[in-house]
Parts: sequence; C-alpha cells; structure tokens
Amino acid sequence: MTFFTLILIALAALLHALWNLLAKKAAAVGAVFVFAYALAATLVYAPFAIWLLWSNVAHWTGWMVGAICLSALIHLAYSLSLQRGYQQADLSVVYPIARGTGPLLATLGAVVFLHEPVSALGAVGLALVVTGILLIASNGRLAYLLHPKARSGLRWGLQTGLCIAIYTVFDAYSIKVLLISPLVLDFGSNFLRTVLLTPYALKGNTLKNMQGYWGLAVLVGVLSPLSYILILYALGLGAPLSVVAPARELSMMIGTLFGFIWLKERVSLGRLLGCVILVGGVVLLGLSH
Repeated sequence: MTFFTLILIALAALLHALWNLLAKKAAAVGAVFVFAYALAATLVYAPFAIWLLWSNVAHWTGWMVGAICLSALIHLAYSLSLQRGYQQADLSVVYPIARGTGPLLATLGAVVFLHEPVSALGAVGLALVVTGILLIASNGRLAYLLHPKARSGLRWGLQTGLCIAIYTVFDAYSIKVLLISPLVLDFGSNFLRTVLLTPYALKGNTLKNMQGYWGLAVLVGVLSPLSYILILYALGLGAPLSVVAPARELSMMIGTLFGFIWLKERVSLGRLLGCVILVGGVVLLGLSH
C-alpha cells in the first residue's frame, strides 16, 4: 500500500471511533437514532451524489442499482445491531468484538471471493490485530469474555461483526468490479435505510425520543459516511481488502482512548498491551504488500 492509502485508513479510523462514541451517547434512543443519522447523511451528501450520478448516468446498469440496494439492507442490519448492542452492553466490549470479528471474516472473504493472496507476514499481522482487539475487549483478561456480564456484549458484537464482514466484502466487490463510486454507494445505502425506517420513525411518538439528540445525529450523519467513503476510496485505489479490513481497526485503539477519556471506562495494562499489539499487526499488514 502507498503512504497516501495508509493516511486515508488512519483518518477513517479516527472518524469511525469518534462517530461510535457519539452513537454510544445516544444508545438509549434506539433504532430511531439510526433513522435520524441516516436522514442527516442523505441530506448532507445528496448534492455530491447527485452530481456524480448525473455525470455518469450513461454507465449505470441494473447490476449496479441492485448492488446499492443490497448494500443498504446489509448496512441497515449492521446499524440496528450495533445500536441495540450499545443499549445492552459497554462500548469497550461491543465495539472491539464487532470490529475484531469483521476484519477476520472479511479477510477470509477477500481470499475466497475476491481471490486476494495473503502472505505469511500478512497472516501474522492479521493474527496480531485480532489478538490485540480481544485484549482490548476483555481489558487484558480473555476469560472475562465468558463472564455473564460480558456475554450480551459478546453476542451483539459477534452479530455486528458478521454484518461488517458481509458488507465489507460486498462493497469491495461493488467498488472494484462494478466500479460504483464510493460516495454514490454509501449515499444510496443511507437513502434506502432512511426510506425503510421512515414508517417506524413516524409511528406514534417515536420521533419524540430524539429530543436533545438531533445534534448528535447530524454529527454521526456526517462522520459515519465520511469514514467509510475514505475506506472505499482506498480500496478503489487498489489497496487489497485483506489488508485494508484489518488495518482500519486502528479505530480500536482510538476508541479505547475515547472510552477512557469521555466515558470513564477503565483501561488496564492488558488493554494498553492490546493497543500495542494491534498497532504492530497493522504495521506488519502494511509491510506485507
């Protein structure tokens, strides 16, 4: 990977950790918060997406439209699972488990479906990334993940991670093979998520739950798409998914620091060790290509 690609991934990791911190603060709101930030994202990115769509209207096919629709459904499942997980468990458990499961499965998907080779150095890097994430999630005590208090976070994290892996591989295919613009792909996903969630949001007094949270929804609506668009552009520049998927988990280290500083979650030496191992794994991944 080029230095510019690594910069894109690092910036995306920072934005990803930040928007997840904001989403955690709105955990009590539930699914309507997903509707709110998808709506905000749709409105903010609409002018750019419409311009790109108009510029390339002659190149669109039914496969491309279908890919955007399917991506939207997968991202909707991911968003609802993540927000529900934040209602049930700590950010420091749900977030690392979700982000750890995602790249592991996504890398396997890249090898199987996109036929990307993984070198021995890359495999070691991936193993270090997953180990670091598990240490971060368990606060340095892996046995904690089997504790009843952590099981809910573990369950929702694994479910969310599966969604991450599926949309990561599918969206990489859409960018690399179908040549869909990253911004258009993400905009279409947010637009369709907004449409699908509108009946729920308009039901009864559901929107009243957003009182005091609209500012957070707008921030997430700006940061969440931007963090993912940067990753998609890195893939579009030729970066292998088997490297990008684990490397973007630098957000784990940043998320741990955010959880410590703003959510007052405890950070042990084991969790700090996990951060060091994670960064080491990302470095090896960068050197493997």
